[in-house]
Amino acid sequence: MFKFKQFTIQQDKCAMKVGTDGVLLGAWANCKKASSVLDIGTGTGLIALMIAQRNTTCQITAIDINEEAITQAQENVDNSPWNDRITLIHSDFKTIKDQKKYDLIVSNPPFFENSLICEDNKRTLARHTTEFSYDDFFAFAEKHLNKNGILSMVIPTEIFANCLTLAQKYDFLLIRRTNVLPTLDKPTKRLLLEFSQDYQPSVQSDLIIETARHQYTEDFKALTKEFYL
Repeated sequence: MFKFKQFTIQQDKCAMKVGTDGVLLGAWANCKKASSVLDIGTGTGLIALMIAQRNTTCQITAIDINEEAITQAQENVDNSPWNDRITLIHSDFKTIKDQKKYDLIVSNPPFFENSLICEDNKRTLARHTTEFSYDDFFAFAEKHLNKNGILSMVIPTEIFANCLTLAQKYDFLLIRRTNVLPTLDKPTKRLLLEFSQDYQPSVQSDLIIETARHQYTEDFKALTKEFYL
């Protein structure tokens, strides 16, 4: 169990537990103007719940390929203040029948492309790209984002070049990038990225997580203050 200020995440059925990547994306994604949101690979439902807390009127659809994850996410949504605004669907995004378009698509996708496959199949699906293609992901976003819609995601630094190439293939422009550094003296490990097909000047920034072990920076605390206890 993981308790936030306004909701609680049960995670015993989920392969992937609450982590910094998901919390950062849920707090960082530009959701203020979105009336419709799609969370791809929702897992515990964390990001969907964070978006619901930040935007008090939007309708959110959250999908996951793993049935147990959807069961867990439904439990977390049902016990939240926003259960009337989040719809959960057990589906692979590539085969989802919903033809709706969204103002925001958000995802903390699997990203271990060349690492050792783990024995737990549920964890493999959650962490590895065996059933996930970034090419398919951007193709899907091209069809399911509204004209001025935003695609928001978190990825490891090492796959950025390939991700950018695929985004450009589908006419997506990188409009916002935050480099996430564990500490000031360590290299960037994660990238928070936003793409759109609607031209906007690109904005780049850095976010340092800690000054020392469990000593969080003011920027990190400011970003997550509405969530962490």
